[in-house]
Amino acid sequence: MLLTRRAFVQYGGGLMGGAALALHRFGFINALAQSGGYQALVCIFLFGGNDSNNTIIPIDQYADYSKVRGASSGLNIPVDSLLPLAPPSVSSTFGLHPAMSALKPIWDQKRLAIACNVGPLVEPLNREQFLARTRLVPVNLFSHSDQQAQWQTCVSTGPSATGWGGRTADRLDSSFSFPMMVTSAGLTPFTAADVSRPLAVTPGQAFQLNGFSGTTGASRYAALHTLLQSDRDQRLIASAGDTLSSAIANSQLLGTLPAVQTTFPATALGNQLKQVAQLIKLNQAKLGLPRQLFFCSLGGFDTHSQQANAQAALLTQLADAMAAFDAATIELGVSPAVTTFTLSDFARTFVPNGNSGTDHAWGAHHFVMGGAVKGGDFYGSYPTLAANGPDDADSGGSARGRWIPTTSVDEYAATLAAWYGLAGADMSAVFPNLSRFNTPSLGFL
Repeated sequence: MLLTRRAFVQYGGGLMGGAALALHRFGFINALAQSGGYQALVCIFLFGGNDSNNTIIPIDQYADYSKVRGASSGLNIPVDSLLPLAPPSVSSTFGLHPAMSALKPIWDQKRLAIACNVGPLVEPLNREQFLARTRLVPVNLFSHSDQQAQWQTCVSTGPSATGWGGRTADRLDSSFSFPMMVTSAGLTPFTAADVSRPLAVTPGQAFQLNGFSGTTGASRYAALHTLLQSDRDQRLIASAGDTLSSAIANSQLLGTLPAVQTTFPATALGNQLKQVAQLIKLNQAKLGLPRQLFFCSLGGFDTHSQQANAQAALLTQLADAMAAFDAATIELGVSPAVTTFTLSDFARTFVPNGNSGTDHAWGAHHFVMGGAVKGGDFYGSYPTLAANGPDDADSGGSARGRWIPTTSVDEYAATLAAWYGLAGADMSAVFPNLSRFNTPSLGFL
C-alpha cells in the first residue's frame, strides 16, 4: 500500500509518545534573546485532599487538638513527637508532623514557608456571611473534581478552559524552541492554555523515536526529514511538519537528560522531582529558557479510613522528595531561582468520621520552598481549631470543622506568579477574581 505524505506525517506524529505533546506556534524565537534572569515554578499537587490539621498542629493549644483527635480517634499525633516550629509572625508554637522531618532543616534555614488556611473563594467570606448565604461561594464545595479544578484554574464560579499556570505561560512564553511548561501528571487544568502547550513526560521512560531502528532505520529517518520539507506551500501540511519536527527535536533533547549528583528517593514523587532537576540542568546546558514551569503530583490523600499510617507514609514521601529537590537546586546553583509549592483539593474535617479517617473540608495549609522564599514563618491566618467555632463552615451539634479559607487561592497563586515575572498589567487576565481580595501579595517571596 502506498503511504501518502499526509498519512506519513500523521503516522509519524504517533511515534513521538509523550514528546508529541510539545506543540508550538509557527516560527520560533531563541529564548536566549529574552531579557531577565532564569526562574522556575514547581507545583506539587497532593491529589485527594491532604489533612493539614494533622500536618501543622498548634503545640500551645494542643489541648484543643487532643479533645477532638485524642488517642481513641486513631488520628492523634502525640505532642512530644511533633517537630517544633516557631513562626515569628505568630505568638504561638506549632508542630510539624513527625513524618516530615526532612523538611525541618529547610524551615530552620528559612527556605520553607507555610501559607495558612488557603482555599478557593469567589470573594472574601466570613462564617456569618457563609451561613446566611449573603456572599457568593465556590460551586460544588467539597467535591474532588471541582475543587481540584478551582485550585488549578483560580476560577471558582464554574468551569474554566485554562489554568493559572497556562495563562501565566501564555503571557511569558515567546514561542521558545522547547516548551516552558512540563507536566509529569498528564494534561492538567493547571497547564491548560490558549496558546502555550505543555510537554507531558513520564519519569523513567526512555525518550526515543519508535520505528527507526534496525538496518533500515537511518534510511527511514532521512526519508521522514525529506518529506517534512516538501509541500511547504500548503499551510496545514507545513504546520504539521513543523509540529512533528519540533517533537523529534524535543525527543532527541530529552534523550540526553544529564545526571544530577543529588540522591533522590526512589518513590513516585522522588522520580518526578529528579526529572525536574535534570530538565533544569538540561536547560542550563542546552536550552537557555528564561522561565520553566513544572507540574508534579502525588495521590492517595483521600483518607476516609485508617488515615494515620497512610498519611504518614505520604507525608514522608513528600518531605523526602522535596528535601532532595532542595538539595539539587543548591547543587545546580539555582536555589534562589526555583520556587516549589504545594496545592491540594482541600483539607479534611477536623472531627474524625468514626472510621479512623476524615472527610472533605475546605481551607488548608501549604508549603512554599526555595532560596527566594522568606521562610521560617507563617503567612495568612491559622484557624481556630473548634468545631462550630468562628472559622467553621459547619454549624450546630454535628459541625465537623471545615475551615472557611482566610486566604484565597487567587492571592496565593498571584504571589507566586508575580515573583515568576508576571507583569502587574497581566494580573487581571490570569487572575480575574484577584481584585476582590485585599492581599495581591502574601509576602512570602
